[in-house]
Amino acid sequence: MSNYPDTQITGLTLWKVPLTSHETYYMADGKTCATVDSMVLRIDTDQGVSGWGEVCPIPHYLPAYANGVAPALAELAPVLIGANPIGVEALMSACRKHLLGHVYAQSAIDIALWDLTGKACGVPVFTLLGGRQVADLPLYHSITCIAPEEMARIAKDALATGMRQIQVKLGADDNWEADVARLRMVREAIGPGPLVYGDWNCGASRLDATRVGRAVRDLDVMLEQPCATLEECAAVRSATGLPMKLDETAHDTVSLFKAYELGCMDAVALKLSKFGGISELRRARDLCLHFGAKMCVEDTWGSDIATAAALHVAVSSPPANVLNVCDLSNYVYPRLDPDAPVRSMGRISAPAGPGLGVTPNPDVLGEPVLSLAA
Repeated sequence: MSNYPDTQITGLTLWKVPLTSHETYYMADGKTCATVDSMVLRIDTDQGVSGWGEVCPIPHYLPAYANGVAPALAELAPVLIGANPIGVEALMSACRKHLLGHVYAQSAIDIALWDLTGKACGVPVFTLLGGRQVADLPLYHSITCIAPEEMARIAKDALATGMRQIQVKLGADDNWEADVARLRMVREAIGPGPLVYGDWNCGASRLDATRVGRAVRDLDVMLEQPCATLEECAAVRSATGLPMKLDETAHDTVSLFKAYELGCMDAVALKLSKFGGISELRRARDLCLHFGAKMCVEDTWGSDIATAAALHVAVSSPPANVLNVCDLSNYVYPRLDPDAPVRSMGRISAPAGPGLGVTPNPDVLGEPVLSLAA
């Protein structure tokens, strides 16, 4: 793309790819994650170079849905087609002015534009974000909410593969005493040292979360997003004395400021589709660096494109502030790019090629659900 200053977007193509979890994920409040549609976007240019984006909303998890991506993209087509994609934030600013909200749909666009910009410059996205600060980063392994004994077995198996951070899903059976057993048995199964945290995905009452926390406060564990509001999470943290990781309620800079003021943001999940892509996630990352909060840099769900995008942000961050990352593509099939990075001894690194460094397999994508051209 030697003449990239004069490059124009010529086409937008969108695919819907069903991603099936290797095992069904049971979460609090009746939420499940089995087969979920991931929306894969390709932005084409007149220079013959394309950028890839992905967004995969989990049903009933956040105000986002897969079938909303195509109409949002169609609405934004007049802004995108004919525009110069190099230099992401100017074009994304125009997109946000044209279509208010719908940050999950705009996340896929933003990711694809960063991929294009990296390819235009011949460098990985992490170079554009300030440079790689670390070779690789620790992963966490998420365990679906099933019988406590089985969760303990899975945790022990994960430990044997090098994992040192375990997320224990809680609340699927609405039984606070079972949640106590889950945390206690997983902690005992893997021994002292590795990180263990229990995640309700907003599905617990303040009372039940407090009862669980008080019952396990002799253990080295952390709680994650027990309740649906920041105020309730702060109350649980105060009542139990256990550190708190936030997820669903931390979705923009305003919510990050509020969580910090409430004193309940020991750690926070920074997810691409919650914030609106790499551009906004970088701003959230920098704010968390100021606050001193540990960060899990990831996305809600997805495969190799979403995983790579989050990893580029993570490896360009000070490693002391990154709690963990997530290889989303390890939990689902099919893989979009079988040559993308995989976990090794509980760690993973960002792709090193230009842009995101991942290219989806056309056979996996199938037929597009939307094609728009100049």
